[in-house]
Amino acid sequence: MSRFGRRKNEKVQLPGRNLEEYITIHDPDLKAKYHTKEKIPMQVFHDAYFEGKIDFNDDVLDVMEQRHDWSKLVFTPELFKYVFFNLIPDVIRHTETQDEEQVRDHYDRGDDFYEWFLGPRMIYTSGIVTDITREETLEELQDNKLTIVCEKLDLKPEDHLLDIGCGWGTLAAFAAKNYGCKVTGVTLAEKQTAFGNERIAKNGCDPSRAKILCTDFRFTPGGRGAYTKIVSLEMAEHVGIRRYQSFLRQVYDLLDDDGIFVFQVAGIRPHWQYEDLIWGLFMNKYVFPGADASCSLGWVVSQLEKAGFEVKNIDVLGVHYSATIYRWYKNWVSNKEKVLEHYGERWYRIWVFFLAYATIISRNGGASVFQFTLHKNLNAYPRILGVPNHASIHVKPRVQIQPVD
Repeated sequence: MSRFGRRKNEKVQLPGRNLEEYITIHDPDLKAKYHTKEKIPMQVFHDAYFEGKIDFNDDVLDVMEQRHDWSKLVFTPELFKYVFFNLIPDVIRHTETQDEEQVRDHYDRGDDFYEWFLGPRMIYTSGIVTDITREETLEELQDNKLTIVCEKLDLKPEDHLLDIGCGWGTLAAFAAKNYGCKVTGVTLAEKQTAFGNERIAKNGCDPSRAKILCTDFRFTPGGRGAYTKIVSLEMAEHVGIRRYQSFLRQVYDLLDDDGIFVFQVAGIRPHWQYEDLIWGLFMNKYVFPGADASCSLGWVVSQLEKAGFEVKNIDVLGVHYSATIYRWYKNWVSNKEKVLEHYGERWYRIWVFFLAYATIISRNGGASVFQFTLHKNLNAYPRILGVPNHASIHVKPRVQIQPVD
């Protein structure tokens, strides 16, 4: 079907150039097979590119924008092999040990690796655009997002906020610094834990009220209703489809009956195209191993409601993610020499391809990110008190915001 399916329309006319105008194939076998108008399957291309067998002739993002003119978005034997022998077993297992190994291998690679594209905020989740009349900086996008999340949570000094999958602790430090609340962050990555606690201290926060713990979310401290506010930004993808409901039930139990849960998760469209599927398998293999719970908006809503949550608000942030990743891409390219020196050519190639393609995929709707404001679906929940901060992404902060250093 991926080979014979027709385009939905012909509104976009392809340039019709030869493959050699976009990429240079060094491998003799590949060169004999793919040339002039004979397009190369995307999976074959990116694997060969990572191995140095193919090069882009121009800026990676610019060439990827023209991918339909030189590549075929078709399923290959290698993709079938990966689905049956890697993806499906991972989905079925999703053990605690597997999660720990995958997360630490990914996020403990080195803080410098991530800083070279995330910038000083060290936030690996989508920012939010609030002004389309100019190009906001990456730091502005992330500060916008942090402010919006904290306002949706309606944070107060008496709150205890739990940040599940807190990354490098920037949100924890931001919430403690600006809203004065108690914060506990949890992450599986040891380097993130150390970085986050140091960041909290550098920003003048009381370490007895704000801290990052290196632990599996399954062992989050506290009993039923221990936290008045809970946030989880783009961590649940790693939980996996198999354990998704048990994760949400644990969040439900940890949340106070009058509490608020802000939940952000990436996903794909339900009426997917083959490019979406090929993209998702690339991401699972090379970028986010084990993150199989990147599902559609409808599926996530059904899981949340099944766990006992009521949806107050949903913001679909795919285009904001594209804007964020575009800035990550520019940072990564600008730090190319540093990456090559410390991590080598292969890691640079994987990430420049990932960031370029992700900029496109999240812009065209193939992948998106959803931000939910939730509370328990209880009769006695004081819903009227949530009216003042029911403002989607256009919030007016109640405090004078100070960026995290």
